[in-house]
Amino acid sequence: MTTLTHRPDTLTRDALAVLQPGFHGTTAPDWLLRRIGEGLTSVGLFGRNIHTPAQLAALTAQLRAERDDILVAIDEEGGDVTRLEVREGSSFPGNYALGSVDDVELTRAVARELGSRLAACGVNLNWAPSADVNSDVNNPVIGVRSFGADPALVARHTAAYVEGLQSAGVAACTKHFPGHGDTAVDSHLALPRIDVGVDTLHARELAPFRSAITAGSKSVMSAHILLSALDPDRPATLSPRILTGLLREELGFGGLIVTDGIEMQAIASTYGIERGSVLAIAAGVDAICVGGGLADEGTVLRLRDALVDAVREGELPEERLADAAARVRALADWARRVRGASGPGAAVQEGTAPGAGTSAAAGGPDIGLVAARRAVRVTGTAEPLQEAPYVASFAAVANIAVGDETPWGVAAELTALLPGTEAGTYGSGSGAAEVLAAAGERRIVAVVRDLHRHSWMAAVLDGIREARPDTAVVEMGVNHAEPAGSPHIATYGAAPVCGRAAAEVLTGRSA
Repeated sequence: MTTLTHRPDTLTRDALAVLQPGFHGTTAPDWLLRRIGEGLTSVGLFGRNIHTPAQLAALTAQLRAERDDILVAIDEEGGDVTRLEVREGSSFPGNYALGSVDDVELTRAVARELGSRLAACGVNLNWAPSADVNSDVNNPVIGVRSFGADPALVARHTAAYVEGLQSAGVAACTKHFPGHGDTAVDSHLALPRIDVGVDTLHARELAPFRSAITAGSKSVMSAHILLSALDPDRPATLSPRILTGLLREELGFGGLIVTDGIEMQAIASTYGIERGSVLAIAAGVDAICVGGGLADEGTVLRLRDALVDAVREGELPEERLADAAARVRALADWARRVRGASGPGAAVQEGTAPGAGTSAAAGGPDIGLVAARRAVRVTGTAEPLQEAPYVASFAAVANIAVGDETPWGVAAELTALLPGTEAGTYGSGSGAAEVLAAAGERRIVAVVRDLHRHSWMAAVLDGIREARPDTAVVEMGVNHAEPAGSPHIATYGAAPVCGRAAAEVLTGRSA
């Protein structure tokens, strides 16, 4: 336990309380433990902090030795975006696969099992689910992270996900308010803009957030996007009109409002992280997420001091900062009480009995594979593979949310079923002749993600299929391009369980 020589004043403690910083390493550094002792109430975990469930549990126990109500947050969407299994790939399909099945009980069961695994490791706040309606099929950052393009479908599955996650004692953080689905720009890189009318926003973007609020989502994450019909001057994260006027007053949300990563370029390159943090708290935000890129003590101190100085200079009302800190502490207290009532790894939402709302058949450790199998869609027919094929995976640059550490595809899963399977990965400089030469006489399985977004990928695939009409195609991204392949298999996501489901279809057997 860290011992303080001088107790920080209330203002400084409140400024630390509203930060959700990351850090490097698989154990907590001394500086982080010291700041927890001074008032820091939340930390954020990323793939770099996690090696095994046992190591993660030891890390969260170390944090709780400093503060028993610490909020430990993670960006664990399942599917393509995983931190818990960043080196292996997720055991669960993501939102797009669940939306394609359109069984809310399945979505609820998947979210509950994922939440149970997080709770068992001591994680109690998940920056999920994504409630974005993926209305722009060329969206470079949402895509398979969305349940789909239909607002009603997204709304019902968002609610089910929130209920399932929180029934395991892990607070949901529904994102990215007021909706990041109709964007062609990644807010990690620049500031996206949505120019549609208020009526469209209410009917489309806001529908899932209304459902999440009704379902009791403990927190909501703001988006770094400009919605001209709501606020033509400031992105949502910095907009009092959107966060206080719309989310708090009109939609009646009383929980914690968290920013998306404040160091993302949509904010950092336009306002800077210090001023951006001050404006966000003033607009109605309660917690500043930082640490995906900036994960050091200096960043925490810069943001702490910026908030303290803004109060002392009259730019940020002290009562607004105090209210934000109180909301963080209230959620931390909820998480502590729920965990304490159920024991580590068995936490449940208050008023919910363990197992309520799910049956043994609906849940369990294999629920991810069950869901992935149900999501697969097959167009066309072909004889099952009898001999080891050649798997050609076409890889575009992964967006920052997904990252490039996590394995994807079907090669490993096909190898388990057909030993001797060979594979290669191809980028935008590749051609069909290169793939055909590598494949030789083997049957080709071409694996793509978001084929409709990448003309080079489509051109190479056309060349392969012209020479080898029996090529099987596996689409592991948004299934928007015209199906082509013998057969064409859509998995609605690229997690290993999705790859296994596709491999089972290709071979006509399971491992």
